[in-house]
Amino acid sequence: METARVLVAADKFKGSLTAVQVAERVTAGLRRVVPGARVETLPVADGGDGTVAAAVAAGFEHRTARVTGPLGEPVTAAYALRGTTAVVEMAEASGLQLLPAGEFAPLTATTYGSGELLAAALDAGARTIVFGVGGSATTDGGAGMLTALGARFLDADGKPVGPGGGGLRDLAEADLSGLDPRLADVDLILASDVDNPLTGPKGAPEVYGRQKGATDADIALLDAALAHYASLLGPDHARLPGAGAAGGIGYGALVALGARFRPGIEVMLDVLGFAPALARADLVITGEGSLDEQTLHGKAPAGVAAAARAAGIEVVAVCGRLALPPEALAGAGIRRAYALADLEPDPAVSMAQAGPLLERAAESIARDFLR
Repeated sequence: METARVLVAADKFKGSLTAVQVAERVTAGLRRVVPGARVETLPVADGGDGTVAAAVAAGFEHRTARVTGPLGEPVTAAYALRGTTAVVEMAEASGLQLLPAGEFAPLTATTYGSGELLAAALDAGARTIVFGVGGSATTDGGAGMLTALGARFLDADGKPVGPGGGGLRDLAEADLSGLDPRLADVDLILASDVDNPLTGPKGAPEVYGRQKGATDADIALLDAALAHYASLLGPDHARLPGAGAAGGIGYGALVALGARFRPGIEVMLDVLGFAPALARADLVITGEGSLDEQTLHGKAPAGVAAAARAAGIEVVAVCGRLALPPEALAGAGIRRAYALADLEPDPAVSMAQAGPLLERAAESIARDFLR
């Protein structure tokens, strides 16, 4: 089987390797053992950070815009464009990765820049926008995003409320009449691996607030502020799947921008051209930094494996650490997983040496499946 056709469709190893680098390392390892292996690479993402990079790797044009960061400072944010389809990643404008080390602003961080990034995509001629949401520094229900697109959120004195979810406590009037009219003609797809509602025990503040620096008191304040905000904009939308994504930016997109929610990996596989690539493959290699319980709930490897299994194509996975038993892997459609932790048990060393270790794991895959 010297001419085996392999599709490498893996996500990033967070903190170690981008999805593109994962594909390169796996390819190198496979070819070291089977020089004639035909390898096609399709880096994937599930709507979170790395989504724009995956689109660019698949042939989209890399574009940038100067926008407002989560703390109000200017940042350069990337998006991807092919024809009239844009891939916009909210983390590029409003992500945790944009905060200085150890600095959080749970009550005041804003999604204003995400709205500016959507406007940049509109300016570039986008008529379909895949809006990947995840990795946010914010819990403002998308109010900042909507403000950048022309909405007005006013207090009892008719003045704009402060930035972030904290400012929504003072909200007295929500005026969406000034929203950019071009939004009415755009297919806006909310792509996320998160199906939480906006508020409550499974809502954005309670489930994700602490990783953004929120105390218990902050979470209670944010939950009440978002509930108040939703009471003015539309409480029914607050219960929809995806409303709680990325600090509630999902809610803002659903209630005011006419967005439709789809699992991020499903959208991205469509956009990246996964189906035709899959049809050319005999074996699929997927993966991400940690294969764990979360993987099974809409993360990229689970989506790749499900699509491959439906097509009758075998799937193996690579990962930094493996926290799933064989039966869970099998249930997801993954025949076997190769973990870097099995080659190097020290997590710090494994992360630092992820590239060479991944090549070794790929050599094992080649010996086990390609010869």
